[in-house]
Amino acid sequence: MSKNNTSIRDFLYEEPGPKTRTWIRIGTGIALVLLAWLIYAVIDRFNVTGQFREKYWIFFTRWTTWRFLGEGLLTTLRVAVTAGAITFALGFLLMRARLNRHTVIWRISAGIISFTRGVPTLLFVYFFFLVFPKTGIKLTGFWKITLPVAISACGVVAEALRSGVNAVPKGQREAALSLGMTERRSFYRVIFPQAFRFVIPTLIAEMVIVLKDTTFAYIVSCADLMQNAKVLISNYDALVSIYLVVAVIYILINYGLNKLSDSLARRGGTMESRRAKA
Repeated sequence: MSKNNTSIRDFLYEEPGPKTRTWIRIGTGIALVLLAWLIYAVIDRFNVTGQFREKYWIFFTRWTTWRFLGEGLLTTLRVAVTAGAITFALGFLLMRARLNRHTVIWRISAGIISFTRGVPTLLFVYFFFLVFPKTGIKLTGFWKITLPVAISACGVVAEALRSGVNAVPKGQREAALSLGMTERRSFYRVIFPQAFRFVIPTLIAEMVIVLKDTTFAYIVSCADLMQNAKVLISNYDALVSIYLVVAVIYILINYGLNKLSDSLARRGGTMESRRAKA
């Protein structure tokens, strides 16, 4: 591995030795064999139970089926992107409060972070679905799933951002202050941009979790991908085939996000190594 391709992960973990690499290859081989056997067993079971019959798959050749799933997918992505934006905004505010020197403020922030991280997303969904309407405020299905998903994830994002800020060398702040910058200006112009680069992979990983949490949308009757899949299942009585297709869609989206995370991590590592070399 060249020095220019060194990422922050390479500084955290040592390069495995020859013996470790051998065990990694053996473990990978065993895992691949077990995975191949599992796939074969599942396919064989589907064949025995008749899940490959034409009636369970023929409707996927119709444009209306894919259009219906596409409409649900667009709603899912809208919920995920909106929830992700709200999550980042709330996480940033909680991070700033957590770093505040005032004891009351950072204790309140720490309590909120612990609460949001400790309560399951499903409970937040039920709160906005069953309890919140009793206050007289009417929310659409879109917001009944977007808000609880965002609130559930904001604590994790706050801690990720805080860890990024703490990872920036203290000398950066001191250098900014020596140039005449205020504390506020040095944070936004010097410290936070560096911290943000450190935690981009973590933020994208949390986005994957946000996307998966949107599957609770069926509870609030929001017409997302899972809800539209349930409609197709009731129409065609084809549970396995439809859920398999939906699972593949989610896997492809999450795979794309993970590849984006790895790419950004490599680019960030390359930038830092080039800067250090200069």
